[in-house]
Amino acid sequence: MSKQAKTLNPVELRRVLDYVATRKHALRNRALITISMYSGMRCGEISSILYSDVIDVDGKVRSEIRLRAENTKTKEARTVFVSDKLQKELQQYAKVYKPADTNLKFFYSQKNDSDGFTPNTLCQLYFNIYKGAGLQNCSSHSGRRTFATEIANKGVSIRVLQKLLGHKNIQTTAIYVDANDDMLRRAVNLA
Repeated sequence: MSKQAKTLNPVELRRVLDYVATRKHALRNRALITISMYSGMRCGEISSILYSDVIDVDGKVRSEIRLRAENTKTKEARTVFVSDKLQKELQQYAKVYKPADTNLKFFYSQKNDSDGFTPNTLCQLYFNIYKGAGLQNCSSHSGRRTFATEIANKGVSIRVLQKLLGHKNIQTTAIYVDANDDMLRRAVNLA
């Protein structure tokens, strides 16, 4: 089995966000990092969402993003719940990116002839952002694993986490949670 993608701690996440702030497409890339970290969506799911999936007719970020079955790994439609924190992040991006056609992808690609990222090109972008920020062993799955670990760290049941991540098998969900020292300290103090 290959090594799992690194989970980020708050200092490392800040480092990534500080790095993207200094680069081209800073708002888009910040939104890409935060949607991964705060929603747990897969790279392919993020690359497939349309502007109208995220932004309502009044120009506001929706509280739920509905993923179509053809855009999920399990081929089952699911709802991604958008936290207040993520809504604020996505709203900042939506202030500067307003396509005339709301059926275009939510995350634009800088290539002129592109309708947005493919799953592969988005995975490459995540890898390059983490590498540029000086982080090792990070990939497009780092945001998803960080999300799972943070949720578990707050005491949310693995069944709820399974639903949030869109897993069919709860054993798959368990693999995503990184048991860190803070979790272990809190656990022994429960005894």
